[in-house]
Amino acid sequence: MTRYAAIADRLRGLGGAKWAVHARARALAAEGRDVIELTIGEPDVPTPPALLEAAAAAMRAGRTGYSTGQGEPGLVAALAARYSARRGRRIEPAQVMCFPGTQTVLFAVLQAMAQAGDEVLAGDPMYATYEGVIRATGASVVPVPLRPEAGFRMQAADVAARITPRSRVLLLNSPHNPTGAVLSAGELAALGEVAVRHDLWILADEVYEDLVFAGRRFASPLDDARLADRVVVASSISKSHAAPGFRSGWCVAPAEFCARLLPLSEVMLFGGQPFIADMTQAAVSAPSPVAAGMAERFERRARLIADRLDGVAGLRVHRPDAGMFALIDVRATGMGGEGFAHALLDATGVAVMPGESFGTALGGWVRAALTRTDALTAEACERIAAFVSVPA
Repeated sequence: MTRYAAIADRLRGLGGAKWAVHARARALAAEGRDVIELTIGEPDVPTPPALLEAAAAAMRAGRTGYSTGQGEPGLVAALAARYSARRGRRIEPAQVMCFPGTQTVLFAVLQAMAQAGDEVLAGDPMYATYEGVIRATGASVVPVPLRPEAGFRMQAADVAARITPRSRVLLLNSPHNPTGAVLSAGELAALGEVAVRHDLWILADEVYEDLVFAGRRFASPLDDARLADRVVVASSISKSHAAPGFRSGWCVAPAEFCARLLPLSEVMLFGGQPFIADMTQAAVSAPSPVAAGMAERFERRARLIADRLDGVAGLRVHRPDAGMFALIDVRATGMGGEGFAHALLDATGVAVMPGESFGTALGGWVRAALTRTDALTAEACERIAAFVSVPA
């Protein structure tokens, strides 16, 4: 009898299965169906031409050989300089490691933080892959409710109430996917106090940092020097620079943590592509030429969705503070998010993500991407309004 490792069982159903509506929508579109895809978070602009040329020039210059487990020295130095400037304190190159995308960062970092028998606290709702990267370690996920009445921002008291002797990691995501919530400096300080009191690592996914809407302010636990020995942040150029397919990410962490993580990176990857590192170095060494425009458009489309759908047949729209998504509460229809998303796709060609893909807290909600044009977003709203207004 063929035997499988326990990780294969732990991850069953935690990969592509969460994206079934998206896969169906792509298949229907390939068949010629009129589909408006509001599922995944791909930027609404192409990768800036200057970055494409940076990658191409590096390839032409022969930057196609092996790299190192930490990352190319030029990129590592550029990231250290970037975070030193943004966080107001010195970040050394020894505190930086490069990976192919934020997803790989989260997987690798959690492997170094948690193991079987441990617990990782994460907000519920949470990004669709978080449960998988946690369970891959053998640790258990402890959901911390993110309450609509608190703007879906994690509260320190809710974390403290779920601490046990097995707690090892607090996983933060701000700006948050799928809710668009942005934690304040005060909220992060309170969460940091809980982490210090219970000796927890803080792993912060900050991939949407540059997509904060007007009037809101981004804060990071890395800003607080008192948390320096327990904070690891993860990010990439996928969202900020409209370059998701290049798979270029990094973590910033205590130097000792990076030294411990390096052998794991080496046996898993042994480096990325130098030409992508050169492109990323160019990207992070200057302000993004596309992030501000995306943030303005995404905020405008979130407002459009709220104006067109909030209150229609009992729908309620949650307005985000950042990111690429708006949430719609569809419980008034009598359907769960999963059933609603599939029925909506079949009836109208509008594809949204079921809230259940992001945790139990979003049962009866759906997530709509803000990455289609204003005209397509408005058309999707018209179809959704018509769909929910049809008598049962």
